[in-house]
Amino acid sequence: MYFVSNILVFFSLIWLCNGAIAQDLSPRSYWPSPTGTRVATLGYSYVTGDAVPDRSLPITGVDSTINTVYFGYRQTFDVWDRTANITLELPFTKGETVGILDDGLDLSRDYDGVGDVGATLAMNFIGAPAMNREQFGELAKSPHAILGGSIKLVAPTGTYNPDRVINVGANRWAAKVELGYIAPINSKWLLEASLGSWFFADNDEFLGVTKEQKPVVTVAGHLIRRFSRGFWVSLDANYYEGGRSTIGGNRLDDLQRDSKIGATVVYPFSKGKAVKLGYTNGSLNDSDEAFNVFQISYQHLF
Repeated sequence: MYFVSNILVFFSLIWLCNGAIAQDLSPRSYWPSPTGTRVATLGYSYVTGDAVPDRSLPITGVDSTINTVYFGYRQTFDVWDRTANITLELPFTKGETVGILDDGLDLSRDYDGVGDVGATLAMNFIGAPAMNREQFGELAKSPHAILGGSIKLVAPTGTYNPDRVINVGANRWAAKVELGYIAPINSKWLLEASLGSWFFADNDEFLGVTKEQKPVVTVAGHLIRRFSRGFWVSLDANYYEGGRSTIGGNRLDDLQRDSKIGATVVYPFSKGKAVKLGYTNGSLNDSDEAFNVFQISYQHLF
């Protein structure tokens, strides 16, 4: 009955809403760590195909090559005897996009610069009290259901030219609120699901007018296989819907609705050191997007 109930909760989260976001597939976001754990990340992503740096822009029919180097830092701490963590992210992007829209607007350009800074605060509500390393080891040996939540803020710190459609930065605040659930199948296999929504402030400098955007609802699922301490593989999928834009008071017919699949591998090659590989393919249904994302990062545990 325990296994069946976990499966039902997992698929309830997957189908509870009609949408998910086009952004990253992030497995094990709600898997806890011992209190005091610190992780520094240096990563690189390579994107080819029908994509632009701001994934929320409803632009298709372009061909891009986007290279991004990103730095991240994550620290786990105790909040009301529950496991919590904060993650900071800073990207640097260099890319090229070629394409002409149906109305003749030429989007071809090169771009580079600092991206928008992101900060995420996550907390486990059920199943993951604040733990030392010995207590965490017991959880890793015999995992149980975990429910958590997070809020992510993205600040308009990136390089931005108000006369260009495509920029490294989005020139607006964005926030994502999310719930996540981990359902163990056994000691080696985990199911993880997340349900959330992105909210966007207005961009008051979009080609001389104001750009508004409705929320994008997100849902994602991951099937995770744990092999040994720190070594795991996951199959990832998401679905997203929303994001209709209003530009200069004119409402656009640009509802975004699509899904993506991917895979992730994390392999520890030394004590406190690991390499993470990821691949994402999009899109799978309604939109005309078609792109590939390859990621590699080095993670150092303190």
